[in-house]
Amino acid sequence: MQPNPQQLSALKAALFALCLVPLGQLGWLGWSDALGANPIELITRHLGKWTLNFLLITLAVTPLRHLTGWHWLIRLRRMLGLYAFFYALLHFLTYLWLDQFFDWASIVKDIAKRPFITAGFTAFLLLIPLAATSNAAMVKRLGGRRWTQLHRSVYAIAIVGIIHYWWLVKKDVTLPLLYAVLLGALLGFRALRLAKERQRQLATYSRSR
Repeated sequence: MQPNPQQLSALKAALFALCLVPLGQLGWLGWSDALGANPIELITRHLGKWTLNFLLITLAVTPLRHLTGWHWLIRLRRMLGLYAFFYALLHFLTYLWLDQFFDWASIVKDIAKRPFITAGFTAFLLLIPLAATSNAAMVKRLGGRRWTQLHRSVYAIAIVGIIHYWWLVKKDVTLPLLYAVLLGALLGFRALRLAKERQRQLATYSRSR
């Protein structure tokens, strides 16, 4: 299955619109006055969950490409990664604006004293370089190897993000546990693929001797 350029462009446009649905859900809830008794918490958690969703979806692109042979999926990964940053930014801005009202002294104390805030803030800071270097010009400037090494940190970011969520909910850890299991599966797939690649390289080296 290999879409032609017109089909791929249409697919990208459809995916772009689809990725905005979670934001549209919040808009609809706000318009219909259905954000509940604690709207700030609902907005913050909704945006945080979708940040994790997009991180895991982005990480799933490569395994899915290898399993299906649909190499064109890699063309969608950048958009998905940028949407992960977009929702992380909205999540963080909701905390700064609606929760803390830009009280910088209180924000600094909150980040330092509450572990789940510290973890979330760390994950957000680590996402910034990935978003800033997501374009082709930065790939060329950094070089393929350095760019790849930098963007591999997305796995660590996902781990920190899940820890942030786990520490936030405290008691009912069902969803954070599900995220952890999915990330573990993605990490396991990556480890298995790297092991097979090393075996292939060793076999090639042995035959060449």
